[in-house]
Order: sequence, then structure tokens, then C-alpha cells
Amino acid sequence: MLTERHLEIFVALAEEEHFGAAAQRVGITQPPLSQGLRRLEALLGVRLFDRTRGVVLTDEGSLLLPHARRALAALGELREIGAREHAGGRRLRLGVAPEVPAALAAAVAAAPVRAGEQNRIGVLTAPTATLLSDVAAGRLDLAVIRHPAVLHGLAAGRVVLFPTWVLSPSGAHGRTLAGGLPVAVRPREEAPAAHDLFVDTLASRGRRVETIVVSDERAGLALVAAGQAVLVTADATLTAEGVARRPATDPALPLRLRVVWDPRRPDAADTADTAQLLVDTLERQAAT
Repeated sequence: MLTERHLEIFVALAEEEHFGAAAQRVGITQPPLSQGLRRLEALLGVRLFDRTRGVVLTDEGSLLLPHARRALAALGELREIGAREHAGGRRLRLGVAPEVPAALAAAVAAAPVRAGEQNRIGVLTAPTATLLSDVAAGRLDLAVIRHPAVLHGLAAGRVVLFPTWVLSPSGAHGRTLAGGLPVAVRPREEAPAAHDLFVDTLASRGRRVETIVVSDERAGLALVAAGQAVLVTADATLTAEGVARRPATDPALPLRLRVVWDPRRPDAADTADTAQLLVDTLERQAAT
């Protein structure tokens, strides 16, 4: 197997042009250096040096030397990155559902650092179904998902409710939630249980509910501004010209959020502590 030591021997011999000096440079004696060179030549299937005239690179050795130098440089860079990762502390991989407003997502991501945890945060925005799969597969440590959802063995914090607003086209036809217009929703497969609860709540008072699927809230807002839909959002900053806003209270349509993690992982205890920080942050934000 080709190793870093083989490459070090090759480069040292090429630059020192002397077995003793090269051995001293790589920190070994001359016999193991010669043995390492023979092993490298056998692995590559070429002769790297002409020993009849001292220590002189063959044509094949001259061709391969730049590649060996680049490989050593890449390995050195890999070690440096690994050292920085280790020195930087634990890396926390956090997933956030797209329905979570940007300011709230930022507050949640900042919570562990503000609490003094030596974490570097990576944040992924993805649908609830994807987040659950990624947490279960170990690709994420924690996720803020829409509730309800089937957890499949994942642990979860308390459900936190956030108020929402109904965005409708300005004018009389937008004064009720239905108003003859469909409700813009994200695809059901992104969060099936939460989607069904939302639609069932809309229909709970005998209302006829029509929906139109949009890719995100920006697309939904565009339809509202065009007079073609209404949108329910937890984002207090989402607005546009020609769009009216009122609290979603008839019926109440809160955004239900929950923090999930995998209790089966070796670091589950630390993750559970961090999860509690996120839950506390969600509750403080919901109370403001």
C-alpha cells in the first residue's frame, strides 16, 4: 500500500540527492529508507532513481515527482484542516424547517454559542420529512421541525406554538380566510401530518377549503399580491404592496415547532442538553 512515508522518501531523495541526507531529513536510518524506496518502486512499477550515477532521477522519476509533491501538500492541508476542526470544538449540525421565520432560525442557531457552548454551527434548511430522515441517519444532530410528525424513535422537546398571520389581497374579497381564493400551501409530502392538521383546522367550521401548492412562502406571497391566493405565515416581516395582513385567529392556525434529535447516538446526552437550549429559545421567542 502506498503511504505518505513512501512519498516523503521519494521527495527527500530527489531533493537531497544523497541517501544519508534524505534519511536524516525524514527521520529514519539509511537501511529503512532504501527499503522504502524499493517498496515504492515496486508499487509504481517503475524505477525512480539511477543508482549507477549517484542518486539521479530517471525520466519516470522526473515525471512522477511533481505528483508526489502535490500529494504531500494535499495531505498536509488535510491535517491542518483536521487540526482546526478539532481545535474549534464540537460541530453542531442543525436543520430548520423552511416555515421557520429567518429571525427565529437565527436566534435558535445562535443559542448554543450564546450559552457558552464551544460549538461551530452548520445550518440546513429542508422540509420536515427530510430533516427527520437526516437526523435519524446521523447527517444532522438536531432539527427544528413542524409538529405533528411521525418521529420513528427520535426524541423530541416540547411543542412550541407561534402565532401566524393571514396574508390576503387588499380589498373586500380578501377579508375572510377563504374569500373565494385558494390557500397557498407547501407540498403535503414535506410534512404530511402537519399539512393535514392545517387543512383539517381550516375545514373544521364547515368551510370549503381549496389549496394551491407553492414551492415556498415567497411564491405564495407573489400569488397573494396577484390576487390569486391567501397565505398563512409565521413571518411577521413577510409583506408586499397590495397585500393585507391580519392575525390568523378564526380559526387559530399556529405554527407548531418541535426540536428533535436521535437518543441512540453516543453523544445523545450532550445533544439533549443543547436541544433544551433550543427549546428554551423557541419558548422565549414565542412569548415576545
